Amino acid sequence: MAEQEHISVSKHYPASLVPRPVLVGPVPRAGNVARVRLTEFWERMRGQFGEAYAESVAQDYVIGSLGGRTVNQALADGEDTKVVWRAVCDAFHIPERMR
Repeated sequence: MAEQEHISVSKHYPASLVPRPVLVGPVPRAGNVARVRLTEFWERMRGQFGEAYAESVAQDYVIGSLGGRTVNQALADGEDTKVVWRAVCDAFHIPERMR
């Protein structure tokens, strides 16, 4: 079988004619910020409760100030991570310096 040569488009066309990817609309940044906040939230939960217990608290503990929802339910409903973290801190009497 004959070896095929890789042909670069830029070798055959001037740079001004080479198609460039076009971004349509704004660059989505809000999702990135939300992911960072969510990552930080879970780091705080694990730091406070430990790896396994943090997940248990999030899944099983109903918090009144979250409208009678668990952490997981509140986050799934789109509640701000700061609001959820403050509710966890209040429910578990986490000292102010640890918040």
